[in-house]
Amino acid sequence: MAGVDLFSHPALYTRYRAGLCSAAALALLLITALTYVPPLLVAYRSHGFWLKQSAYLEQPTVRFRYEVLFVATMGSGPGSFLAWSTFPAFNRLQEDRLRVPLLSTREEDKNQDGKMDQLHFKLELPLRPAEHVVGIQLILLFSYQLYRMSTFVMQSMAFLQFFSPVPGSQLYVNGDLKLNQRQLLNHCGLDTRYNVSVVNGTSPFASDYDLANIIAAYWDRNVTTVFSDPSPVWMTGRATDAPFIVNATIHYPVEVILYQPGFWEIIKFAWIQYVSILLIFLWVFGRIKTFLFQNQVLTTIPVSPVLPVSPVLSYKQHQS
Repeated sequence: MAGVDLFSHPALYTRYRAGLCSAAALALLLITALTYVPPLLVAYRSHGFWLKQSAYLEQPTVRFRYEVLFVATMGSGPGSFLAWSTFPAFNRLQEDRLRVPLLSTREEDKNQDGKMDQLHFKLELPLRPAEHVVGIQLILLFSYQLYRMSTFVMQSMAFLQFFSPVPGSQLYVNGDLKLNQRQLLNHCGLDTRYNVSVVNGTSPFASDYDLANIIAAYWDRNVTTVFSDPSPVWMTGRATDAPFIVNATIHYPVEVILYQPGFWEIIKFAWIQYVSILLIFLWVFGRIKTFLFQNQVLTTIPVSPVLPVSPVLSYKQHQS
């Protein structure tokens, strides 16, 4: 008759068995279910059983693309501005409002790890004695890459805007180029969906260079960069023959990258939670099972003990 082992004592070579449909077998099935199922429910209901997102640290590979769009506001009237960019089509649209500045840039790798850590950007806009700058809008374009998990490549920008009621001689800013995520990155593969220019520099239409349109299209992306905490310092008192100066230091900090975990990472995280709770249940119900069956609380059918055969006795019996 088919049966199930209830309890065994190896030292005494004793086993206790019961039928599959007996009360003892059903009790053993219940104890087994209570041992393995509740830990799964506890781990799941305590939240965080399935890993939805994970994070890691990485310093991105950032390089300035030497693409600039600059607008200097000269007053409150319409057309009271000067503009310049590295896009010839935009410059042709400006006509007499075009003013070519002097640029100097330098990227610096401070810790010598092969990745640039900051950009020093300086723009000198020549002005006539009667011209005064009361505000600026500046777009700098960058190449932004991540490699540690998935390979993520995009073209991004840093947008700087500042206005003052008092004409200025210089604007100094110092901040970070921070990653802004509205979507998790992949854990592997190549992602180049945003590896397109922020500004369509070949377009002959003025609407493609409108700052409102550029920023609106840029913020439609799920992954962007922002110029964070620029801490602007607006200086006044410009000499009549001095240019207006924009001095910017942009840091490329280490980022916390959020990504969608892969299958094996999800299973590993869930397994650790389940096993940590299961060990407690195994100990508790193991003690209960031993108490019930060892003390014969349930009706059991003892099987004759299997005694070891002495090899010496067997040899003598064979000789006789």
